[in-house]
Formats: sequence, structure tokens, C-alpha cells
Amino acid sequence: MSIECRNLWKIYGTARLDFASRPVDETIRQAAQAGAHVALADISLSVRPGETLVVMGLSGSGKSTLLRCLTRLIEPSHGEVLFDGVPVTGMPRAALLDLRKRHMSMVFQNFALLPHRTVLGNVELPLEIQKQDARTRRQKALEMIELVGLKAKEDHYPHELSGGQQQRVGIARSLCTNPSLWLLDEPFSALDPLIRREMQDEILRLQASLAKAVVFVTHDFEEAARVGDRIAILRNGQMVQCGAAEELVYAPADDYVRAFTAEVDRSIILKADRFMERGEIEGAEVVLPMRASLREVSRVFASGTQIIGFHDHRQQHVGYMKRENLGNALAAADLARLH
Repeated sequence: MSIECRNLWKIYGTARLDFASRPVDETIRQAAQAGAHVALADISLSVRPGETLVVMGLSGSGKSTLLRCLTRLIEPSHGEVLFDGVPVTGMPRAALLDLRKRHMSMVFQNFALLPHRTVLGNVELPLEIQKQDARTRRQKALEMIELVGLKAKEDHYPHELSGGQQQRVGIARSLCTNPSLWLLDEPFSALDPLIRREMQDEILRLQASLAKAVVFVTHDFEEAARVGDRIAILRNGQMVQCGAAEELVYAPADDYVRAFTAEVDRSIILKADRFMERGEIEGAEVVLPMRASLREVSRVFASGTQIIGFHDHRQQHVGYMKRENLGNALAAADLARLH
């Protein structure tokens, strides 16, 4: 199921604004003159099943506000939110609550675990809210706990877990209702770099098998490039640019986007499918997704591998790269341009 918003605005204040007939900049000026604050201005985007959209921007740019408007935890001032084509804006409260319980789930930065509940008890919580029976709750919760790599930890309490393990509990809890829309609000910013990378791997692994529509908020462009299919960059509530990481790096819309990507390692951004040889080859010792980064490819070759095969999302072999060709690909990373 997909999520979409059209011409979405969020205004804090009592200004009476004409959203339909005025240009966006004029409406923003009108709001400022009336003493109102524009948190979101005319945002339109969509996320389809199996896709991860990353939302970025400086503090106060509207990232978390957008996430909450998609679920109507914050009421939009104007515009539409559609879930699988069904309007969420204007939906009666009972139907909205049912939609959130059954089809939407959120992961927060601060884990938000209940300290008096075990891992199992925390993961079961959304199923309790759905009033599922105890046996079903336990079975589903244990499946999710195993899925995120915490088997045998179900009887532990949050204070007995590391930060990364606590975040895994939060992820398991968010997935136990099998939501169609998965929202993650800077979920790894409180973790140290090593654990953060492990959790990024976890998100990629889970998304590959579960194929949710995902909206992921972060302030880290390298994280965005790693987990996202597309990246939307916000500034003062407006969307400046939305596209693949390669597009933002090599064809930034303006200096604001350019500043976000200026120090990014291009080997993280560029993917193997731009440099691999097409077709199959015998003797590939390792097979990676064709969207693996050049950095990931480099690590595999550094271990002594001579030939890497690549597969597409259907697990079909589509190409290969030999170790001696990696240097040319890395050199091209700093020269590559989108055509």
C-alpha cells in the first residue's frame, strides 16, 4: 500500500490564508506578516510499497512535522494525504485510529520502551491494543524478536540491553502488526557509529524481505544514501529537491543541496550497476545486489575476492566485476556526472 501527500501545508497561527490561488512564496510571506509560522509549504510526494523515501533537512526544516502529518498525529492545515488512494485527511477519528493500528507504525529516536515490561512485553504491546488473544500475541511477538536477532532475549528488561538491542526491540514492536507504512524518525541518531551501521544493515535486510512503504528521517546524508531509494531535502518547510542520491550529488538543485553533499564519499553514493559488466560469468566467488555501493564492492575485493557477481531485485544474475576493474570504477566516482 502506498502513501501520498498533495500540496500539503502546516501553518501554526491564526492567519487566514488563500492556499489555492496564490503562489507559494506569496502565501508564505502573507503568513509571516500575520505572525504565523509555516512548518510545511506545498509538499507533494509519494512512496510506493518496497520503496524507502528518506527525508532530510536542517533542524526546523519540517522533517518530523511531515512525518506526523502523514499519520495526522499533527493535523495538516491544507492539502491531502492519501493512503492507498483513500483520503486520510478528513477521515473520521474511529477510522483513522483503526488505520494507524492496522497499517501504520513508527520508530522513534529515543526507543520509547516501557521499562517495566520485558522485551516480549514491549513487542506484544501493539497487538494488545488490537485486542488479539494472548497466544497469537506471543507467537507473533516471538517471530519478530527472532527476525531482528534477539532470540533468547525475550525475558530481558530494557535496562539489561545495549542501545542497539533496545532499538531492535523498538523495530520489532513496530513490525509486529505487519504495517504497510513504516515511519522512522531519526531512529539511529543516539547510537554510536558501529552500532548505527549495524542497524542500517538491519533496516536494509528487513526491507528486502518485507517490502514496506518506508519514510525515514535523518540528518546524515551518507545514512540517507545507504538506506534510501530516494531522498527529499526540505528547507524552511519547502521541498528543495527529491531524487536518488546520485542525482543530488551530481546535479544539486541549488547551493543548499550542494552543501549537504559536499563532503560525501562518492564511493558510498555510486552503485555497482553503473560500472559492472553486463551478463553472467563463471567463477564469481561472491554475489551482491546490483545496487551495492562501490565502497561495499571495495570491501569484498579487499578480502581477496577476484570476481563479484551482481543480481537484481528478483535475485537474477545481471552482471559482474573483476578485481582489476575496481580502480577504474573508483577513479570514475569523482568524475561521474548524470546524463
